[in-house]
Amino acid sequence: MSTPLPAPYTESRPLPPYRALFAVDAKDFTGLPAVQHGPVSQLIPELVDQALERAGLHALRDSKRFPANTGDGVVFGFDPVFLPYVLWPFLGVLDDVLGAYNQQSVGPRIRLRASVHVGPLPDADRPGDGNGTARNDTHRLLDSRPVKAILAAASEQITHLAAVISQRVYEDVVLGAYTGLHPDRCVEVPATVEGKSFSQQAWLYVPSPSGNLVQAGIQPREEPADADADADADADADAASREAAPATRPGTRYSGNSQQVNEGAALMGNVGGDFTYTGRSTSYHGTNQHWGSGDNVTGDKQVGGPGDRR
Repeated sequence: MSTPLPAPYTESRPLPPYRALFAVDAKDFTGLPAVQHGPVSQLIPELVDQALERAGLHALRDSKRFPANTGDGVVFGFDPVFLPYVLWPFLGVLDDVLGAYNQQSVGPRIRLRASVHVGPLPDADRPGDGNGTARNDTHRLLDSRPVKAILAAASEQITHLAAVISQRVYEDVVLGAYTGLHPDRCVEVPATVEGKSFSQQAWLYVPSPSGNLVQAGIQPREEPADADADADADADADAASREAAPATRPGTRYSGNSQQVNEGAALMGNVGGDFTYTGRSTSYHGTNQHWGSGDNVTGDKQVGGPGDRR
């Protein structure tokens, strides 16, 4: 007979160890013919392990905690000491591995969403290990609107991976400068999931942005040839932009029925009211505009009128 669990808030108990979490799932997996589900389900963990090896993370590959194949992806826990290396270089290497596979494969293209989170989870080699709020939030982040929309809007030839990083990981690892991933490569987004009572701030990182994503300010991994000169030019351009525009902070801001995106963020979802994009001298005005799969932010243009869709 199992021991009854104590009710919450009736007594103190040890906090489970902190475990980092990594999860991926495949875009449009359910749209594949049934005969391809099994092979793709087996292929995804192989590609993830291949990227771990190429990134030099052999120890992480061999020490995953409570790994699981979710059918259209994988999830596993690991020691948080590896978090800086998962953010950089692993995510970029995984994008490269996916790109190489998609270029030579005659089968379905594999494009992945990824989420990275950390939190207390039971891990004592017992049934039920790895289950808890941190695990649930990892999957919610993976299913959130921004990461789905940005992968759908990107070129399937160039962008093979879009990652969403939790606020906790971003603060501890990215802002703490423990990783090679620079904060300027990340875009702040409100992570919400359709039909779920979930809402958290999170950060998007796209290792290989394409087309409209680049135009919207998402930075590619490649460093410029003359980094100092480009940095000076960017600083001058940013200073001029700040003088010409209202003072705003990088990221995505939501207020009432209006939404504003600044300094290279991209907007996804439904907009009721006026939408203004001020990050690259491009503005869109109108009502009931919808931004979703395949929509592009292109050029410097002004459009207006109710119900505009661009």
